[in-house]
Amino acid sequence: MTTPARILIVDDEPPARARLRDLLDDCRELFPLLIADEAANGVEAIERISEGGIDIVLTDIRMPVMDGLEVARHVARMEAPPKLIFTTAYDQYAVQAFELNAIDYLLKPIRQERLLIALGKATAVKPEQADAVAEAGQSKRRHLSIHERGKIVLVPVDDVLYLKAELKYVTVRTAQKEFLLEESLTRLEEEFGPVFTRIHRNTLVATKAVAGFEKVAENGEEEGEAGGNHWVAVIRGVPEKLPVSRRQQHVVKEF
Repeated sequence: MTTPARILIVDDEPPARARLRDLLDDCRELFPLLIADEAANGVEAIERISEGGIDIVLTDIRMPVMDGLEVARHVARMEAPPKLIFTTAYDQYAVQAFELNAIDYLLKPIRQERLLIALGKATAVKPEQADAVAEAGQSKRRHLSIHERGKIVLVPVDDVLYLKAELKYVTVRTAQKEFLLEESLTRLEEEFGPVFTRIHRNTLVATKAVAGFEKVAENGEEEGEAGGNHWVAVIRGVPEKLPVSRRQQHVVKEF
């Protein structure tokens, strides 16, 4: 006996979720499935997916809090990501972003025949494909996904005070705690632009979190620099002060 696929429905509109439930019920005889759960936005979806036991995600694109494009990026970095199918009322997304073999899309109103085809060919999203989707959709993440003990912790970008590259990880600092993120500092800078300001080759600070700058007399903060006075950035909400490299001292005047 074939094990039913466990499906998560993600849509911010209750009638749309009800419509998908009815369609999936009609598909059961031809495609063994179980409706495991529902979510009203991407954050709820990621939380449910990280609990495990989800095989296929049917997700809307335009949703509050976190949209479907961002869901794809977070899910793609999981060790065993579920299969992803997008549902949308906007055909421009389908034309521009979803012509990928591993990701299917369904235009609303969704028909049973088309849903069956999508269920049959859904395959796991690969990281590079998820990035391509996000780029095509011009989507900027609202959250960073931190992998801790096999689960995903979502950290709102608005809560991040600074990002500091250390070895193969980036330390993500909020007012409450630190997280370790396995991403490139350069890629993060490219994605979030003016939200963060580079003050050092290994440090980006949240522009709005900078309370000011102070000049201190210590050893040079970068390898090979001579000691002497240098600038440090004062960050709201945390006691530590972050060194500003000589190359980035122009930001002191710009603030």
